[in-house]
Amino acid sequence: MAFSYKGAITFGLVYIPIVFIASIKNNDIGFNLIDKKTMSRVKYKKTCVDCDDKEVKNENIVKGYQYEKDKYVIFTDKDFEKIKTKKDKNVTILQFVNVDEVDPIFFDKAYYVKPSGADNAFALLALAMQKQKRAAIARAVLGTKESLILLRVKDGIMLANTLFFYEEVQKPPQVNMIKPSKQEIDLAVNLIEQMTDKFHPEKFKDEYNIKLKKAIKSKISGNDIVVKEEKEHSGKIINLMDALQQSLKQSGNKEKKRALKHEA
Repeated sequence: MAFSYKGAITFGLVYIPIVFIASIKNNDIGFNLIDKKTMSRVKYKKTCVDCDDKEVKNENIVKGYQYEKDKYVIFTDKDFEKIKTKKDKNVTILQFVNVDEVDPIFFDKAYYVKPSGADNAFALLALAMQKQKRAAIARAVLGTKESLILLRVKDGIMLANTLFFYEEVQKPPQVNMIKPSKQEIDLAVNLIEQMTDKFHPEKFKDEYNIKLKKAIKSKISGNDIVVKEEKEHSGKIINLMDALQQSLKQSGNKEKKRALKHEA
């Protein structure tokens, strides 16, 4: 089931009831684990370590924190709720920022934000944020985890992105940056410019997913999977200048084909 959150956005004395609606659907194709000899499904049982691997039903499973070896304190859903203050249950705006100040590495999950009351206040906040080109940094406890949240408005739609905390983001690895020649840089810049276009997300499809669905249909029909041969890179390391020049030529040919197709 897709995650949903019901609460309120608060900033200053303003209180706006809202809900979060999942913005992403899962298109993954599910596979079951099968015993190849019996063609029977393989299942996993939840068992108790200290009771001869006896299966434990879901209603008897609770969350425990191990504070010493083999010693646990039990937490129920009521315990988690008791810890939450009224402020924790709301999406509390802490400050406003320019959205381009937030590095995408901090982005986690995205949700649509919909008002469930105080529609005028919601519209006012959204329009003011869009006019000023500002995003809001907020915080809330979602489930049993406190989340940092970025609220932003695009084309009149408010979105909420959960963010990783600073300490959750690992430091980048050290890379020994070798300085290329001016000619190599110029060629690389030209290639980038030649391949630059506006981002239209609808033109990018999950090609492997499409091929996998075709393969499943073939298997169901009792046919073998037919894979179209694709020209692969030789894998040989060639001169960087030659590689850039060949890439520019190939990219230029693709541009010409697209232009001719468009004219036709």
